Amino acid sequence: MGQTLGCIQVDQSTVAVKEQFYKFDQVLQPGCHCLPWCFGYQVAGSLSLRVQQLDVRCETKTKRTQLMHFTSFQTPTDRSSPMFLMLDITSINLLLVIRARLPRMGLDAAFEQKNEIASAVEKELEKAMSAYGYEIVQTLIVDIEPDIHVKRAMNQINALQESVLLRMRRLKQRKYCRSRKLKEKLNPSTCQGLALLDSVKPLWMVFETVCLLSQKMYLEHQQEI
Repeated sequence: MGQTLGCIQVDQSTVAVKEQFYKFDQVLQPGCHCLPWCFGYQVAGSLSLRVQQLDVRCETKTKRTQLMHFTSFQTPTDRSSPMFLMLDITSINLLLVIRARLPRMGLDAAFEQKNEIASAVEKELEKAMSAYGYEIVQTLIVDIEPDIHVKRAMNQINALQESVLLRMRRLKQRKYCRSRKLKEKLNPSTCQGLALLDSVKPLWMVFETVCLLSQKMYLEHQQEI
């Protein structure tokens, strides 16, 4: 009945865009409004003023890295008309900003600097979206998912590293077993002799150094004579 008489109701936390003969007229605040249809007045659409969530998934150019990008934005009431009339697809603007930022970084740097990427994207989005009436509340990088081929290559590299470490451990174990078997084969007297040689070795090195120094001093004395 109200629509027949030209009366509409705008809900709380919502604004409506009023047009006259398909031309923007004003923004209607929450409440009851009279729009006589005989004079060409109509509602073009409505916008919610609540904090909204927008999930954007994009595939970057560098390293074929896929990002799950989570963005929350708020619509200010004083810029509802340009936001409704000028900006139609917000996800395209978000993708452009993300793709302009991430190709500068490698895959490892993207994994390590998720918070830095989120803050940088938030600043650039704030500049780009403020003209359309959007206020960025928070930007989060939820997940970084590499391409399937990149995943396979990373798994192969990890498997190769694990195999190399396993081979090194096996070689160390074999070397230790061989040295232990060799010690078991030697008799106790031989083991004592090897221990004695190990204790005498530092003294022998000192004696050898003293001999070299004395020989050097003797040669210098002969040259002076």
